[in-house]
Amino acid sequence: MMSNYNIQEMIQKNKSNKGAGFEKLIPVILLIITSISVLATIGILYTLISQSLEFFNRESFVQFFTSATWQPYSSEPEFGIWALVMGTLKVVVIATIFAVPIGLGAAIYLSEYASERAKKIIKPILEVLAGIPTVVYGFFAINFVTPFLQSLYSGISLYNAVSAGLVVGIMIIPMIASLSEDAMSSVPNSTREGSLGLGATKLETTFKVVLPAAISGIIASVVLAVSRAIGETMIVSIAAGSTPNASLDITSSLQTMTGFIVQITSGDAAYGSSLYFSLFAVGMTLFLFTFVMNIISQWVSKRFREEY
Repeated sequence: MMSNYNIQEMIQKNKSNKGAGFEKLIPVILLIITSISVLATIGILYTLISQSLEFFNRESFVQFFTSATWQPYSSEPEFGIWALVMGTLKVVVIATIFAVPIGLGAAIYLSEYASERAKKIIKPILEVLAGIPTVVYGFFAINFVTPFLQSLYSGISLYNAVSAGLVVGIMIIPMIASLSEDAMSSVPNSTREGSLGLGATKLETTFKVVLPAAISGIIASVVLAVSRAIGETMIVSIAAGSTPNASLDITSSLQTMTGFIVQITSGDAAYGSSLYFSLFAVGMTLFLFTFVMNIISQWVSKRFREEY
């Protein structure tokens, strides 16, 4: 009883301390800090929606989302977002096809086969790759990758989707590799040991046990990497060109949504013009793309998550 009484007395004494007021302020301060990201998101949404509505008051909403003709600088401008969407998708598809096998292969090696010494060498290299500025990637694409592709196929132009897509793929490899490796490493060793104990080989255990168990994290890493590729700006601005077209040709110049935003913000549009407000309509479309990808990532993570 004496012990319980002393503990209660100490609690009451601590509550009556001068520091109790500061203690009560801590949750308020943390709430304010947490609210900053929420308020920033609300501010971004308000800006995009309000300015996009101004654009659609001047231009046809139906034409914007159904037309594939993007000619904002002509005497009779046409705003068909599908020309920019197709440019974005061409780069993203090429980047995904290139990056997923390499990133997943790197994750499998690091998680299942690499020694501790190999991990200490390879993981820092991947981290360095993730830290390279995207403008450097852009110059690498146009000065090295494009000439190399032209040496293989002369019909490819200086600005093209292949070069931009490959380099965007290089950029997202560390994200896929790192997140997938984390997902695979979280699979308990007892699962691997059980598989090996039943007579499965190392390869069978990796592909039939570990990968299915980590599929939630792997798919989420790919979706997040694709979202990153959709929003990439500098690489596509430098290496892909600025010619909007909705064709499936990947060897010629194109323009992505982010590339158009960069072009407009560089001073090509007069404030208050339809061209100026089209910037926000394109930005809103890009926001919806990345928002949907993040929703898919969260759904996949919850739907296929394995609890251990």
